[in-house]
Amino acid sequence: MKPIILQGHERSLTQIVFNAEGDLLFTASKDKIVNVWFTSNGERLGTFNGHNGSVWSVAVDSQSRYLLTGAADNEMKLWDVSTGKCLKSWEFLTAVTRVAWSEDDEMALCITEQRQGQPSIIRTFKVNREDPAASSSTPLSTIVLSGSKATVAIWAPLSDYILTGHENGKVAKYDAKTGEEVLKNEESHKANITDIQLSPDGTYFITSSKDKTARIFDSDSLEEMKAYTTETPLNSACITPLRPYVILGGGQDAMNVTTTSSRAGKFESRFWHKLFEEEVGRVKGHFGPINTLAVHPQGKAYASGAEDGFVRVHWFDESYFRSRPFGDLEPEVEV
Repeated sequence: MKPIILQGHERSLTQIVFNAEGDLLFTASKDKIVNVWFTSNGERLGTFNGHNGSVWSVAVDSQSRYLLTGAADNEMKLWDVSTGKCLKSWEFLTAVTRVAWSEDDEMALCITEQRQGQPSIIRTFKVNREDPAASSSTPLSTIVLSGSKATVAIWAPLSDYILTGHENGKVAKYDAKTGEEVLKNEESHKANITDIQLSPDGTYFITSSKDKTARIFDSDSLEEMKAYTTETPLNSACITPLRPYVILGGGQDAMNVTTTSSRAGKFESRFWHKLFEEEVGRVKGHFGPINTLAVHPQGKAYASGAEDGFVRVHWFDESYFRSRPFGDLEPEVEV
């Protein structure tokens, strides 16, 4: 499984995402730049220039038509994917740490940071897809978080609810229209939640945390279903289609990386069996903590972005789809 190495950033990666077809990969970094690449050969298709601070989050719609970005310059921007042109900017009082599209691509979500006396706020906006520049600057809903700040968020299936992960380890579910907290689970994670990603069918989601665990929760009830315990802080986690695996990434905190060898820092992508909660393999290569992971929507590949500034795209070998690490417990797939 030889990786394609993407070298287009001068600083650490913050978030990477595949488009719905899996032929494009969007990468955001602390160097203010967002790049888009062809996943088949690693060729850079283009660059989105316009932010004046670290870009913390990136999200592409299901049609690969529009791109959302959130950055430390207190702005969320909407881009035309084909031209790289910025179509709309929303300005806030603090940094935008997370952005996401609703399932129907009609609404955008963003989290602004708790800082300088400002609370952590989740806002949703209606996006005018025919004339994006005319999209309203007034939020559809505003959720002001009085307790622990939200660090990550995604839309639940059907986009009626918003699923969030918080600094104190809480996962919660908010009504997208009223902003009311419908459910919460404070019993699982014990530290900052660093990533949240839905399963392919949307019925459950995975979170990663600085408490060295990744956990799977039911999207409807927020009940914890599975837990994966490691010996290193985790920055990202994703669920693979087709095969029963989850991929975890992290490593020793960035401030301590210079005093640690890559082996001791545990900078590998780690594959765990989703059902049996056992580690089945690791993929090495990065020279710093893995900050972000994304999996191909058809399960053909995965990508990792790290503190070292590199993105590695791994296309799975045929053996990956045939391997049966737990004997005959997994049924054969008939062609």
